[in-house]
Amino acid sequence: MPPVAVQLHSLLFKLLLRRRLSSLSAPAPASTAAPFGVSSRPADQRPSPPSNPSFSPASPDGVATKDLHPDPLSSLHLRLFLPNPNHHAAATSPAPHSLRRNSFPQREPAPGQDHLSRRASASFHAIGVSPAPAPRDYGGYLPTAGAARSAARRRLPVIVQFHGGAFVTGAADSAANDAFCRRVARLCDAIVVAVGYRLAPESRYPAAFEDGVAVLRWIAKQANLAACGRTMMGKGTGADSFGAAMVEPWLAAHADPSRCVLLGVSCGANIADYVARKAVEAGKLLDPVRVVAQVLMYPFFMGSAPTRSELKLANSYFYDKASCLLAWKLFLPEGEFSLDHPAANPLVPGRGPPLKLMPPTLTVVAELDWMKDRAIAYSEELRKVNVDAPVLEYKDAVHEFATLDVLLKTPQAQACAEDIAIWIKKYISLRGHELSY
Repeated sequence: MPPVAVQLHSLLFKLLLRRRLSSLSAPAPASTAAPFGVSSRPADQRPSPPSNPSFSPASPDGVATKDLHPDPLSSLHLRLFLPNPNHHAAATSPAPHSLRRNSFPQREPAPGQDHLSRRASASFHAIGVSPAPAPRDYGGYLPTAGAARSAARRRLPVIVQFHGGAFVTGAADSAANDAFCRRVARLCDAIVVAVGYRLAPESRYPAAFEDGVAVLRWIAKQANLAACGRTMMGKGTGADSFGAAMVEPWLAAHADPSRCVLLGVSCGANIADYVARKAVEAGKLLDPVRVVAQVLMYPFFMGSAPTRSELKLANSYFYDKASCLLAWKLFLPEGEFSLDHPAANPLVPGRGPPLKLMPPTLTVVAELDWMKDRAIAYSEELRKVNVDAPVLEYKDAVHEFATLDVLLKTPQAQACAEDIAIWIKKYISLRGHELSY
């Protein structure tokens, strides 16, 4: 039984969620059906911490953030989380020159220049063999030539994270998601790419799922552009004219896309599982991106045949079954509502590719979550075909117990993040040992 304060907050949360879902169910004007869509709603972004593109006192956890919009034709939004790579360099090299912080003093950009300055900062000189003068109007972290050479010996894995919110709420840069991604980036020592996918009902299925695949392709494109730029720089050709403004310097200098992990929260777990399947089907077409594992945190799975937990805990805390049914009606295409839709039920027959090809999958479930039994059943099916698919069940925990803003600082939420990090490091470690932290 959760504490009384959590129970009271759950009642208020369900009332507000039901009210929001009802308002979204009302007929909307045709203008809201534009393909651009929305990736967040005003109520979900308050409070929303601003991006912090440098390792300044404003980020005492040593994690810098940056907001990107990779697709100008949709509202797809990304927030990158970069743990300070200089912490490792300072600990491993006693030379005085290696203790310098590879970040520029934080400066306030002129009005209207912030976006332009970030685009201009993406230069191949920052990731190649020749140093370039620091842009004067950019107040964030940029790798120098020395940092790039050092990073070439220590690349960070990439964790692609999908937030929760029943497909209709939530945001990649919300306060709760920002804090959770910072925790994951710090514990795993990895670059986290939080995906702000398009929300329903403005963008119904498969918009959010396609956004997840688009992000994976964008990461692959970034890696290929950076590799091409380094090759051209090594040959003495002018690389700045070749797509320099398209390269994200944080990924180019520090990311190792061959160690990519998908992490989904609630409905984000459904997206992560879909993206993992598409990555398996794409194969080498996504090179150099390679999905080595995925983490499904209390996935938003449903089905027409009710499980024992669905019957016993239908009116459970925060996300009850009635609200979730309404959310699915808002997300699935009109006239195609079915609890056995491939987006909702992972065990429907004919849902490719074969499960034996899926990456290792960690499933996190909560004892008081009515959706837990179907997630456990999916994990059992993966284990039957020899996929590493453990299940972590937390006692007296509720849905989103490790990611909701009111529960983020609880010992259980912190322990869950640490457990996830320990398991992820089995597959992102370069030492070839499952206990290499």
